[in-house]
Amino acid sequence: MPNDWSSYHQVDSEPRSDLELLKSEVGQRFPFYDMKYNAHTMAFFCRIDEDALDENFDSLRLSLSDKGYIPMLRYVKGEHIIYVIRKSKKKEKPVWINISLLIATIITTSLTGSILHMGYNDIWNIPRIIDVFMPENLFNGILLFAFPLMSILFIHEMGHYFTSKKHGIATSLPFFIPIPPVMPSFNIGTFGALISSRDPMPNRKALFDVGISGPIAGFIVAVPVTVIGLMLSQPAPLMEPAAGEIILGGSILFTYLSTYILNIPLGTPIDLSLIAFAGWVGLLITSINLLPAGQLDGGHIFRAFLGEKQKWAGWIAVMIMIFTGWFFFAIIIMFMMGMQHPPPLNDATPLDMRRKLLFFIAIIILIVCYIPYPINIV
Repeated sequence: MPNDWSSYHQVDSEPRSDLELLKSEVGQRFPFYDMKYNAHTMAFFCRIDEDALDENFDSLRLSLSDKGYIPMLRYVKGEHIIYVIRKSKKKEKPVWINISLLIATIITTSLTGSILHMGYNDIWNIPRIIDVFMPENLFNGILLFAFPLMSILFIHEMGHYFTSKKHGIATSLPFFIPIPPVMPSFNIGTFGALISSRDPMPNRKALFDVGISGPIAGFIVAVPVTVIGLMLSQPAPLMEPAAGEIILGGSILFTYLSTYILNIPLGTPIDLSLIAFAGWVGLLITSINLLPAGQLDGGHIFRAFLGEKQKWAGWIAVMIMIFTGWFFFAIIIMFMMGMQHPPPLNDATPLDMRRKLLFFIAIIILIVCYIPYPINIV
């Protein structure tokens, strides 16, 4: 928001067309003692009733949204200021795009599962490509890999979707990202999924809820998938790994579950079942999303809890990633996603105790699911 008011008019200047309407909408909820505006922004210097802040601001937000405006509450140099700007129009993408991407991702994860069931890691080393489409291989690939993995991803995104709807935030259905099994040595058939919010986050509580709902929902599904998968796994023979063989890294949680369920010493190699691999991927995706940077779920959560200090948590996370096995993803975060998360419209209301406790639960999930070196190719 602008802090140089040299180009702004005082209240007694010629008002813009909707000025009286906006003065009425803001004034009946937040008594203001000064106002400035230019062609793009209006700023109301208000007196705030802390007890009714959330209710009054949500009422103002919904009312102005219908009229094509967005309010933003900021605390600047000892004053509460409500900025009002015009609502930008976002063209909604047709639902058939979401459906098409979902179908494509089901196909790519199913084909990947079929390849993994056959004992290969990618499509390039298979003697006969037609074997990938054999009913037995496809059936096992769908049942043992595609279904559990897509269930984790779908529940994760639905957590975001329904929480957004609960807070009155217009949002899209999930956009799944299909990836054919053409990457050498390692494939999972997808790069995950995302939803697109068409409204800005109204307040810290909504920002926190939307951010944490996906990882919590996905985690709740990923844990039993992992447990079932490990019960179908078995210790691998103790021998030197073959050239080109992939060795998966273990998180704290996955390592604990493996040693407890299979009753094996710590560090024993495991021949993972497809379901266990899907669970491993689900837990990995949960930890990635909880990283406190940019527009990741963790960025939402840490911005809601720490405010502007969230960017320092993001930098700490990126530094850890750079010095572990996540260098490439750290570069993507820094140069494509950005480190700092934008504030919600109402950045003044703090989180309640329940959400603060959930914040520390999210940190615990991040720590126990994070894999420093996820993939090692011998």
